[in-house]
Amino acid sequence: MAIELVECQLCDKRCRLADGQRGDCKVRVNMGGKLITLVYGKVCAAHVDPVEKKPMFHFLPGSRAFSIATAGCNLHCKNCQNWEISQANPEDVDNADYPPEKVVEAARRYGCGSIAYTYTDPVIFYEYVYDTCKLARGEGIKNILVTAGFIQLKPLEKLLPHVDGANVDLKAFSDEFYREVCSGRLEPVLRTIKAMVDAGVIVEVTNLIIPTLNDSDDDVKRLIDWMLNVAGPDTPLHFSRFFPRYKLKNIPPTPFETLYRSWETAREIGVKYVYMGNVAGGEWENTYCPRCKEAVVKRVGYKLVEFDIEDGKCGFCGEEIYGLWS
Repeated sequence: MAIELVECQLCDKRCRLADGQRGDCKVRVNMGGKLITLVYGKVCAAHVDPVEKKPMFHFLPGSRAFSIATAGCNLHCKNCQNWEISQANPEDVDNADYPPEKVVEAARRYGCGSIAYTYTDPVIFYEYVYDTCKLARGEGIKNILVTAGFIQLKPLEKLLPHVDGANVDLKAFSDEFYREVCSGRLEPVLRTIKAMVDAGVIVEVTNLIIPTLNDSDDDVKRLIDWMLNVAGPDTPLHFSRFFPRYKLKNIPPTPFETLYRSWETAREIGVKYVYMGNVAGGEWENTYCPRCKEAVVKRVGYKLVEFDIEDGKCGFCGEEIYGLWS
């Protein structure tokens, strides 16, 4: 008897798979009419990182995040910084057996306030993320998704009650960019950000600005307008500097002036918390109170040098500062 095609319902690619066939992410396969994940508990990267590296600037600042990844990804970004694992078959990388219990125990052992699902994309190791998040929550450990947000709404809504924070990579405000550079689409990512904000997750958004591809003033302005109108002015926005890598080695690094102009524009238009990434040292690393404009958190790289937030409020004027601070 012939086995029917199985349609994956995890992301918006909705791969239709014949028996033995893998999805576009390389890690989900139709085995005898049942969709199976090949990466459950198979960690190819595990590190203790400062939470600011995610980047999460409004989530337990100064704390550490036990960070894990499996192989595979449902996007194929030409500028991927972790392409050796994100674009690999799981059997072609070195994996360690890390069931959820072991992840939570490691987070506790290393004094981490959170577990970050990162480096590739937690969407493609969804079942593993879900089980680990539930277990971590029960042990008082927070959960952070570092993701491109390319996921269908139903599985996302199932996961979000167990998620505390997220940094979503909003790669461009252009469907053409997503199709040509990432093999994806824009709309599902916007939907993900809105769903996370609506669910009360502490959300931060990162936009990597790539010269000639998504760096025009119009590109940046449309992204900022959407952030203000949909994600809301409290949602932190990180503009990050591009460096040549993977399949985009022919494009030069983002000029500092381009990043700074985007940072200034977002602040002027009304985004309350704006940062610049991959640019060391400067005012753009600090968190400023949106009312009195004092620096309530000063940073040098991933290190805190001053902290003036008390009970979630500005230590100078008492204004509430978006985030999870203790």
